[in-house]
Amino acid sequence: MMLYPTAPEVAKRFLTFINASPTPFHAIQNASVRLEQAGFRKIRETDDWEKNLEPRGKYYFTRYDNPTLLVRSPSSDCYLMKLPSNQASLLAFTIPPNWKPGAGVSIVATHVDSPNLRCEYLTYPLHQVRPVSKKSDVGYLQIGVETYGGGIWHSWFDRDLSLAGRAVVTQRDGSFQSKLIKVDRPLLRIPTLAIHLDRSLDAGFKFNQETEFVPIAGLVEEQLNKETKKSSNPSASSIQNNHHPALLAVLANELSVAAEEIHDFELQLYDTQPSVLGGFNNEFIFSPRLDNMFSSFCAVEALAGHAEHPSFLNLEGNVNCIALFNHEEIGSVSTTGAESSLIPSLLERLSPTPALHSQSVARSFLVSADMGHAVHPNYASKHEENHRPQINGGIVVKTNAKQRYASDAIGTFLFKKVVERKGGKVQEFEVRNDMPCGSTVGPMLSKIGVRTVDVGNAMLSMHSIRETGGTQDIQHAIDAFGSLFEGFAELDKSLLVD
Repeated sequence: MMLYPTAPEVAKRFLTFINASPTPFHAIQNASVRLEQAGFRKIRETDDWEKNLEPRGKYYFTRYDNPTLLVRSPSSDCYLMKLPSNQASLLAFTIPPNWKPGAGVSIVATHVDSPNLRCEYLTYPLHQVRPVSKKSDVGYLQIGVETYGGGIWHSWFDRDLSLAGRAVVTQRDGSFQSKLIKVDRPLLRIPTLAIHLDRSLDAGFKFNQETEFVPIAGLVEEQLNKETKKSSNPSASSIQNNHHPALLAVLANELSVAAEEIHDFELQLYDTQPSVLGGFNNEFIFSPRLDNMFSSFCAVEALAGHAEHPSFLNLEGNVNCIALFNHEEIGSVSTTGAESSLIPSLLERLSPTPALHSQSVARSFLVSADMGHAVHPNYASKHEENHRPQINGGIVVKTNAKQRYASDAIGTFLFKKVVERKGGKVQEFEVRNDMPCGSTVGPMLSKIGVRTVDVGNAMLSMHSIRETGGTQDIQHAIDAFGSLFEGFAELDKSLLVD
């Protein structure tokens, strides 16, 4: 990273993280690595881990990360299915020295998914590859994809795109394993129509997402020149006839398996142009997926840094927790989304009786961290005149009277005092009355009964394939979350709500 000799070190680390995290699966894997470096121990939901919690303990788990599962086969006794460690949601938490059930939990909740296109097995907003992706027209090989979330889809045209995700493959011992995959070279492109063929493009770029938004991947002639085998009687788990042999060959090469050993996959398209710092003074981050890898990175760094600091060994207070969810961009209704049982289950297992659980909820505090809208120099009128957050201007508290954000006076006060402990700055955002308001995981998680505040960092071009954030705001967020972990319980004792 010698390109940025004067840039904040944490901004360079963020570039490394986001460039290595083209999908939620990769983000969770990279977050897990960082937590383990800080001494966190992996546990599993299927274990009785609550019986073995230790003072000063550091723990994390990903949903459905079981070690093995026996799968019966009619042709043999059984196969071992090695379930994936590359899941798409994560909870990590630390235990204070004198912890007892009924103690509060200080939580930072984020999400790791972003609008994109998916080449897929399941349904998500990104460009995602379809279960049967094989397409061709007028001499081109094409890949069937599905949109995921509310993307600014015109920004995906004329970009150098590739594929990343996970695939289920056969291992040498006959077992099956889910493995991460990231193809590091451009494979796909969605070309725009030349203006000479449609002069109405000057008046506005409109397109049909089903018929005019299909990536090209090669030429039919090249495919015909290669020998390919088509199964006349494929098994139920075979995908060989559903996808172009060239696509399966690329995936097989990346996974170091034969094409027929690939049994399924969840792939999404990503922009191969790396995330970079920009601006005259490297004050900007130009990157995909800032919403919401930015907040997720900061949450992980804050908890890991808190757990690595010498003061952690003697710091009393709440259990400190981060939650990285999937599927926020499509409503959070899934086993790995914020409306799942992840946080409620954690609270119940830490405080298992009704009385202790109620006490824990009353003592807890949740920060919903998702990116916010910076004022745009060319469209300043889109912001309410007194609520215009600036990039690198400090963390943004988001408020909405209709509860699209969960912030209220109590939560906002507590969070501002937390930020104040580290000398940080706070900005305010509230949407105009004549515009709709987005939402976050905050309102749905507040239904648990935990006091909640919605915050974020200011950015431009949210949901574009290339977004813009601020290099200084990374440290602003880490400091705010770290202050929450260090001092919330003591602050909470000073607040009397009559």
